[in-house]
Amino acid sequence: MSQSAFTAALFDPARTVPRGLVDPQGRAAGKRFDVYRNNVAHSLIAALKTGFPALRTILGAENFRTLAALYVRRHPPSSPLMMHYGTQMPAMLEGFAPLAAHPHLPDLARLELALRESYHAADAAPADPARLAALTPARLAAARLRLAPALRLGRSRWPVLSLWRSALDPGVPAPAAATGEAWATTRPAFDPIPHALPPGGHTLIARLAAGDPIGAAHNAALSAAPGFDLAAVLGLLLSGGAIVDILEEPTP
Repeated sequence: MSQSAFTAALFDPARTVPRGLVDPQGRAAGKRFDVYRNNVAHSLIAALKTGFPALRTILGAENFRTLAALYVRRHPPSSPLMMHYGTQMPAMLEGFAPLAAHPHLPDLARLELALRESYHAADAAPADPARLAALTPARLAAARLRLAPALRLGRSRWPVLSLWRSALDPGVPAPAAATGEAWATTRPAFDPIPHALPPGGHTLIARLAAGDPIGAAHNAALSAAPGFDLAAVLGLLLSGGAIVDILEEPTP
């Protein structure tokens, strides 16, 4: 019996027990293997339920379980760390014909994955906001920012952040319009928090994350959204502990 045959049978209940698999008494391990296979599938489906709570709420418990069971068969875990399981869910949803009428679901899954990544990201001490406030306009424009490992950035043509909030909080109404949204996830304490970004906010943070000086990133945000408020987005990053260092070029 090969390892690949064992793995294929383990994650597909339609397959028969691999030949040569026996119990401690040397008997064919059919029932024991079925119990083990069911336990493995149950634990993986439970991990997906934990990792995608909003997706589960929107689909309903039974529909989500059907989706999760199919995911387990198609995408066995590649790591023993269950906190990473489910990374292929957005791609699977994009090609999943039964849910083609719900094109926002892949981006919803991406948001939930990003929240999980943020939760498990490395810690980093935030920079003192007074350092940024003390910079002259010229020094501020030339400075670069080092952003926290827990920061995550996303955007969608759908109101995914609003859908996520309404799915998890019955008191939050579903979005009335199918307008796109952008968000940044910070982790000021133990749990990640997604924040809606104004027009141009995604551009600014993406450019800062790529290493652009604040001035250049601000200009790019203004091109994307005239009237963009730099102070508001920098304030969001500071309050969320997402700026961990302020880098200035040495004075000649």
